[in-house]
Amino acid sequence: MTDTSGKQLLHLVFGGELTSLETIDFKDLTKLDIVGIYPNYATAHAAWKAKAQATVDNAQMRYFIVHLHRLLEPQA
Repeated sequence: MTDTSGKQLLHLVFGGELTSLETIDFKDLTKLDIVGIYPNYATAHAAWKAKAQATVDNAQMRYFIVHLHRLLEPQA
């Protein structure tokens, strides 16, 4: 996938079942769902929203967007 609109700002979308609703501790790290890496926030958000809506019946299932570009280039 190529982003022709500008600089790539990579985002990771992943999720899994949490041990409780108060913390971000996953029940089983081997069962994390790595949805994908996306070239911009808009496509990452669309993927996150689809996964979050698909798992709405499980209150302990959470999906996250990680701004990889901020980790890769913290000075930017």
